[in-house]
Formats: sequence, structure tokens, C-alpha cells
Amino acid sequence: MNTKLLVTLTLTLLFQPIIGQDVNAYYDEHRGNDEPSVSIGGVSYGSLENGKLVPFQGDNYLYFDTTSYLAGRAYLNDKVLAAVLRSYEEMEGKLPNRQFRIMECSNAHGGRLWPHRTHQNGLSVDFMMPLVQNGEPYYELDNTGRNHYFLDFDDDGQYSEDESVSINFDLVAQHILILDEKAREQGMRITKVIINTDLKDELFATPHGRQLQNSDIYIVQRLSNMINALHDDHYHIDFAQ
Repeated sequence: MNTKLLVTLTLTLLFQPIIGQDVNAYYDEHRGNDEPSVSIGGVSYGSLENGKLVPFQGDNYLYFDTTSYLAGRAYLNDKVLAAVLRSYEEMEGKLPNRQFRIMECSNAHGGRLWPHRTHQNGLSVDFMMPLVQNGEPYYELDNTGRNHYFLDFDDDGQYSEDESVSINFDLVAQHILILDEKAREQGMRITKVIINTDLKDELFATPHGRQLQNSDIYIVQRLSNMINALHDDHYHIDFAQ
């Protein structure tokens, strides 16, 4: 069975509709306490204490899927959350009309976040690839919810269903650089960026991509075929102190 189809079926079973809940009310009730977060273990074998819920929406960002959010899959270490939100604040100053999407994070107390292998201790975040069409921001695919994980892009970053839609690689690199800067202000840093390895040449060919390539931020070198196939629509980032 196709890898993306298998994961789609799995998430469909996990993300059964949650009736009668509002994201704002959910955030108010589940946003987390005022205690510092504690990330225990590693991103692949850990847990999270005092996790903080990502706000569902800000001035220039939105969590990608309501059902995922209400299922409690949008928690982070408080320092990582601060870095993410401050990166969007800076991006708003640089690109005031650009919108972004946060994808899955961690469970409230960490642990396995099926089907992800990581995301276990509040130090992992998935970010949706920003797209363009004819040189302009393109958002129609941003509203596909969990199905966004299963969109296909070719090695040039073009959408398989419409080659006029493609990944804005320079914006991806710019966000990663700003995110690392904001993480370091919190005493954290990016330890790994996972992106489909066939897209790295396109990423590094951009102005901000060249800066990223020359930085000390680690971009994954090799992935299994299955993991590689699942990282063309988003970039995954792991943090550490």
C-alpha cells in the first residue's frame, strides 16, 4: 500500500470528528499552567511536563487542522512556543501580508504522537511549506487539514496536481533562520531540520537558502524512503537546549 495512503487511513481513524467544541474555548481551558515546561528524554522517546498549547490563530499564522487541535496534538515546551510565536512576529514585520501554518506538535504530556516517530517531548514542530502561484502567495491547499500531509510535490517543489503551484523555498529558509535566532534568545537552538532530501538543492539555491547552508543549522542528510516521501509538504524542526 502507498505510504501516504496508509498514513491517511490511520489519521482518519484517529481524527474522528469532535462535536460541540470550540477552539477558543478549548484553548482557554487547556492552554497550560504558568510553570516552566520540562522536556524529558529525547524527541523520539520522551515526555513533556507543563506543556503549553499553541494558540489556534494569530495575526499571521493559523494551526492547520481543527480536529488535530481539539485532539490535543498542539502542545510545546514553553521556550519553543515563545520562539515560534516571536518568529512569526518578525516575519509579520518583514512580510506583513503573508500567512503561515503550524502543523502538528506534541501531546499535552508528550509520548507517542502516532504516526510520528518524534514529537514526543514538546521540542518538535511541523511547519507547512509556504506556496506560490505566478509569484503570489497561494493558500488554497493550506485549508486541507490533515490531508495536507499527503499532498505530493516533485523534486523541484512543484505541486503534482498543478505545476503552477510551487514551494517558496526562500521563505522556508528565511523562516528557519529567524526561528533559530529566536530559539537562541530562549536558550534553545535548532538541532535538526527534516525536509525531503530531493528538495535540498532547490532550498539551497535561494538567497536565504545559501545563508542556511552556510549556517550551523543541521539539515538532514539522508532519510528512509518512507520518511522522505512524507516530508515534501512540510518541514520538521527539532529543538534542544
